[in-house]
Amino acid sequence: MTGSSLSAAQLMYSLMADDVRLEMGNKLSVMGIFQNIFLHSLPATMLKFVVVNHWIGNGEHSTQIKILNPGRAKIVAATEPSVFAVTAGGFADNITVFANVLFEEEGPHVFQLFLDNVLVCENFLNVVVPTQQNPSVN
Repeated sequence: MTGSSLSAAQLMYSLMADDVRLEMGNKLSVMGIFQNIFLHSLPATMLKFVVVNHWIGNGEHSTQIKILNPGRAKIVAATEPSVFAVTAGGFADNITVFANVLFEEEGPHVFQLFLDNVLVCENFLNVVVPTQQNPSVN
């Protein structure tokens, strides 16, 4: 991977959400954007969520996402590399669907985004198990 390949595609945004749909007119509808998930207990499985990455630039590229535990010692989930193309002056939306991801720890899980095998972005998903509140208190 050369520096010129990195300059050929730039990440404009990366979102985690509950779901995404392709609408008429080639528009994306992104539902339930989040950066924290609240779980009743751990371990817990998140049935489905998506990551939407919007790229500009040109050329053909590959992308991959890895989710690491808070200590960065364990890969919680990872995608296979997927290929996308950006036409000169255009853009590409790369959508990744995650299913049945098991979270075993509280804390900030690291989402690593790779472009052509080079780490280009890290986002964080904070996994929270709220403490039980007294049900008699409003």
